[in-house]
Amino acid sequence: MTWSPCLIRGADPSGEVRYGLGHPLVDRYLTFVAGRARPNTVRATAFDLKTFFGVVAKDPLEVCSVDVFEFIAVQRGDRKVVRLADGESALSARTIARRLSSVSGFYAYVMARGDTALAANPVPRGLSTRRERGSKRSRTVPLVRVPRTLPKILAPGEVDALVGALRTQRDRAMVLAMVLGGLRRCEVLGLRLADLWVGERRLFIAEGKGGHQRVVPIADRFFAAVRRLPP
Repeated sequence: MTWSPCLIRGADPSGEVRYGLGHPLVDRYLTFVAGRARPNTVRATAFDLKTFFGVVAKDPLEVCSVDVFEFIAVQRGDRKVVRLADGESALSARTIARRLSSVSGFYAYVMARGDTALAANPVPRGLSTRRERGSKRSRTVPLVRVPRTLPKILAPGEVDALVGALRTQRDRAMVLAMVLGGLRRCEVLGLRLADLWVGERRLFIAEGKGGHQRVVPIADRFFAAVRRLPP
């Protein structure tokens, strides 16, 4: 089967955005992901699969582990290739690892279906190394080693400069919610007045990552910014 992945964006009868790549099996997987993940996750998965199959240029059921290693080499910039529309080269380890995770998830889904000839996930779980002392099992290392880095924290003066550069009081309140409460962008956009527990100095997050709800404490500075919002 000759197949060139093409990102297709549409909507189902309920109005929910749906993504496809023009391959029946891949599109069914994206529908499966849409039923258990947030829209941003579905979109990222679709882009990851498009990138992978665009580089590999094979039907999904013909992919083997060699293709996965070649894909890693291409993403690292080890070979000169014509880049995709995103123009990326020498991608970060985190981006490559995320793309491999999306591909592995697709093949885990295919194997769970049990209606194809696929016998094993072509994305290796890792590379075997020496055995641990006193153990009969070999250690494994990830295909892509992701560096562990500490988060970058803004100094108080930098936060003041950022907030002061914003044009509207609404923008200032939104940024303070992210800086002081650790809210994600989509969580800030989903806030309602009823979610602001002023007496307890907390925020109720109704639609967090993965659909989870949570309550977060936040400093008085945020509520002061909200009180200055125009009616």
